[in-house]
Amino acid sequence: MVESIQHTLEQFDPGIIWLDQNNVITAMNAVASDTFEDGKADLIGQQVLDIHPEKSREKIKCLFDQLSNTTNPLPPMTVMLNNPERVLLIKLSAMAGPSGTVGACLVFFDITGLTHVSEPVGIGLGKTHESLQLLKLPVYKNNQVLLVELDNVVCIKAEGHYSTLFTEYDSFLCNLNLTDIENRLELPYFVRVHRSYIVNMQYAMSFEKIDNQCYLVLDHNDGLRVPVSRSNVSKLKVLLGLA
Repeated sequence: MVESIQHTLEQFDPGIIWLDQNNVITAMNAVASDTFEDGKADLIGQQVLDIHPEKSREKIKCLFDQLSNTTNPLPPMTVMLNNPERVLLIKLSAMAGPSGTVGACLVFFDITGLTHVSEPVGIGLGKTHESLQLLKLPVYKNNQVLLVELDNVVCIKAEGHYSTLFTEYDSFLCNLNLTDIENRLELPYFVRVHRSYIVNMQYAMSFEKIDNQCYLVLDHNDGLRVPVSRSNVSKLKVLLGLA
């Protein structure tokens, strides 16, 4: 099942951050302050990249690169950031004044509650911490943000900072990278079989070896052949009852 979250987002209060031409924060609303300050000093006057975790900054930089592309201008771009405690859907738009571009407006929605559930995880004698477990995967299709049920996911392929999610009948772009997804997938039938692939073992049809390379064939189209790294062959054979 795939559902749109556009209507749900309309009910959210967005976080709004105003930036000058050097990407320095000049103003923000209460939602943004509550999200990013978290007891820190006032963020006004700081570079916007500095308020994001280091692993998220590359995606923010890509937004600014696209915004500054005057040769082939693009409409406002959207990215999804998977930070330690939340998932943010971010859009960046250029702001114009009488003299031209005067800065940018960064708008975001915290969609953590739509995609994750906080679950206590034991870390010793009587100690727990909150682990964000994925409930659904947020993806893009035709300029819409959609939520995909985990049981409908056949496999997920790494695409640099992003990933491609395959369902039985379609494929989607996901702004979360493969490691972020793996760390928050608690379901035992999702297995990392290769540095570039996570597979849903419920769709496994056969295990093959061609020359020196092993593959898992999945029930997708006419059979999607996913490579299995050497370090994962033994683990996969145990899961398939072949060892």
